[in-house]
Amino acid sequence: MCGIIAYLGQKNGVPIVLKGLKRLEYRGYDSAGIALKQENNLKTIKAKGKIEQLKALINGENSNIVIGHTRWATHGEPNHINAHPHTSEGIAIVHNGIIENHASLRKELEHKYNYKFQSQTDSEVIAHLIDFFYDGDFEDAFRKMLTKIDGAFGIVALHKNHNQMICARKGSPLVLGIGENETFVASDPSPFLDHTKNVVYLDEKQMVIINPDSYQIKDFNGYNLEKEVEKISYGIESIQKQGYKHFMLKEINEQNETIKNCFRGKIKDIEMVSIKKENFQRIVLVACGTSYYAALVGKYIIEKTTHLPVLVEHASEFRYRQPMLYPTDLVVAISQSGETADTLEAIRLAKKIGCSTAGMVNVTGSSIAKECGQGIYLHAGPEIGVASTKAFTSQIIALNMLNLYINKDPYYKMKVIEEIKKLPDQIKSLLENQNIKPIAEKYRNAKYFLFMARDINYPVAMEGALKLKEISYIPAEGYPAGEMKHGPIALIDSEVPSVFIVTKDSIFPKVISNMEEVKSRKGKIICICDEINEEIQRLADDIIVVPQVKWEFTPIVNVIPMQLIAYHIADMNGKNVDQPKNLAKSCTVE
Repeated sequence: MCGIIAYLGQKNGVPIVLKGLKRLEYRGYDSAGIALKQENNLKTIKAKGKIEQLKALINGENSNIVIGHTRWATHGEPNHINAHPHTSEGIAIVHNGIIENHASLRKELEHKYNYKFQSQTDSEVIAHLIDFFYDGDFEDAFRKMLTKIDGAFGIVALHKNHNQMICARKGSPLVLGIGENETFVASDPSPFLDHTKNVVYLDEKQMVIINPDSYQIKDFNGYNLEKEVEKISYGIESIQKQGYKHFMLKEINEQNETIKNCFRGKIKDIEMVSIKKENFQRIVLVACGTSYYAALVGKYIIEKTTHLPVLVEHASEFRYRQPMLYPTDLVVAISQSGETADTLEAIRLAKKIGCSTAGMVNVTGSSIAKECGQGIYLHAGPEIGVASTKAFTSQIIALNMLNLYINKDPYYKMKVIEEIKKLPDQIKSLLENQNIKPIAEKYRNAKYFLFMARDINYPVAMEGALKLKEISYIPAEGYPAGEMKHGPIALIDSEVPSVFIVTKDSIFPKVISNMEEVKSRKGKIICICDEINEEIQRLADDIIVVPQVKWEFTPIVNVIPMQLIAYHIADMNGKNVDQPKNLAKSCTVE
């Protein structure tokens, strides 16, 4: 997994690509590199670590054809040799994805044709294959290389004898930025937003040949294709911190606006939800990570209010266990990026079986959006922090929109719409009046956390634990509060904080009983509640009050304090909040 940015135009592309790599660093930050064309020569500069390490090696370089890459390691450890671009006899390539048959290709190229490999990566075979097929025709050699590789890829290639870039995608995103006398190629639009908002999203098995004055999109067989130029709806300010210390903090504080953007328009006309009302008898939600927990919230909402059965599946397990799917199922893929490889493959499997499919994604033009052809966009704007925040709450809004779309009770719909309109102001008030930082300071040195809740907020407890693990590296578990006595209670002592979500509803007494069990073992309790009473005051060491909202929206107001607890603990402990170790934003490999 990685970020790709490339430039061909009339300007010096080196500073443009370096700036673009910095914006893509959330996609990979183990190592980085660039390759630039200078007359009939290619120069490659690479470095282990962050983009700053790469910048330190570049002194006054100038070229109008440049490719760049920031890496998250899959094959081979993060180091200078394994960093991209990879080269072979005047050819340089950058690659995102995994070449599944790289081992057999490498063996053949080494033993049969005496190619010398420098790296441990799967990507280096791409450069050597292009060289193997090259006889003066760069495009033909590139296309022949595509016939040999299996797996997922976004590739950009240069040749020292040709003033062009050639790119291809299969299972890994690439987007063209169309400027004035200049063309950009990137994993997403963020690296070139200050140059152009005009984009072309490459579809599966499409390649593009970029020349100084033109570009031509083709299929892998070489047939020309016409693609519409689209316009990005957001500006450069969306990918800037705007005074916040970290992107994650900015994105947490944007949630009153992002949830409004998700439901805006749809509540005026719920039929605007872009899913065909076919006679589906079950909904299957497939997702990974944070999106999986949002899906679990959706299950509670849809099953309770429509009595339609909902199955929630880890996309990474889904297609390997021969799932029981039927043509009467609606399979919904939930993914912030729209590029999550496991989720994308789950949808492809569902389509083969004849199921209806829909996407719930944040990125227009993404692979899942194109594969499904229908669904609900989150409209949360770019999410740069690796640990997802605003996308999670927007996914819960989108699942509520799906619920309203299929719900047959007009009175229920009216009440939900009435309450959802109040939600942005309630979240704004929560964000402006929260007192999380002192609580985070109190527990920043804890070695372990438990997060517990019941009913619809049980998945929120798991999401709270995930956030803390992702960015502070403190072990944490999210549990249904009623399951505590079946194992986790063995971990409770005076050094272990337990975060409880306590909503004043029919199961309130049950959660209070679980808090009693923790308190009797001298455990510390952080209580997130929508109403304080004597029992909570007696049991909780720290109390965070959230607005009282309709049951369907309690996960949104309850998760925000958990996001802030994780953020402040990680920041106080000196962790890299936006780029936690070993994680990347868009999981484009399985």
